[in-house]
Amino acid sequence: MTVKIVTDSSADLPVQLAEELGISVVPLYVRFGNEIYRERVTITDDEFYDKLLNGSVHPVTIQPSPQDFTEVYEKLAKEADGIISIHLSGKLSGTYNSALQGKEMMGDNGCPIEVVDSQLITGALGLLAIMAANMAESGKDLQQVKDGVEQAIPNTHMLALFDTLKYLLLGGRIGKAKALLGSILSVKPVITLKDGEVTPAGQARTRAKGVERLVDFAKSASNLEDVAVGYSTTPDEAQTFAKRLSSIFTKGPVRVVRLGTTLGVHAGPGTLIVALRGKIAE
Repeated sequence: MTVKIVTDSSADLPVQLAEELGISVVPLYVRFGNEIYRERVTITDDEFYDKLLNGSVHPVTIQPSPQDFTEVYEKLAKEADGIISIHLSGKLSGTYNSALQGKEMMGDNGCPIEVVDSQLITGALGLLAIMAANMAESGKDLQQVKDGVEQAIPNTHMLALFDTLKYLLLGGRIGKAKALLGSILSVKPVITLKDGEVTPAGQARTRAKGVERLVDFAKSASNLEDVAVGYSTTPDEAQTFAKRLSSIFTKGPVRVVRLGTTLGVHAGPGTLIVALRGKIAE
């Protein structure tokens, strides 16, 4: 049984890692005025952040088309017994629905496709895709991989330290985090996802205290299975942060990923996240 894994570029999987694990990544699009780019295909992360910070037009993200998914599914179906397609929260993007439509366009071609709404984004989504790929590699069938992913979703979490809520507000994805707007200039917002929606998780008076919040969050998890750190524009800080977390998570490396256009549009510069698979006390 050969099961192929598909995700989207919001998972922020490093290209080399995705290739090594056999994960197919469907790019989202980002539009600056009349210019449209495919994430990490026709625009690099560095180019994106340069435009975000120095351009005159605030960008918007655009979901992949159903045809984008169909093209990937058609290629994989030739060599797979099943495909599982895992995507960012349907409350944040229409990507999940596009994947469903892409599946419908495939018709009955003999290769079953399962589409999963992860209710997550960036490194947290990436951890699910990595887990699915490892399960597939170990010989699990499509239903077993799907069940494993769905069981892991409630125990896959992320916490993000934003330098500002400015970009979240501009991007229209602020959701329940509106509660933090009154203090947008004086604190560093801490954001999470709950049931797939952006939700405030507190605030820190300084960036250093914000980073400590992320460390405490990782420390509070039990049964840690995987950990990732994500950053938008502060690679050195991310590496230092990952080294701190390596004393907490000893089962393997703490992955460091760059936040791409999908989250970068809304998070902006200076964003730092921790994503993990483990149990968090409510």
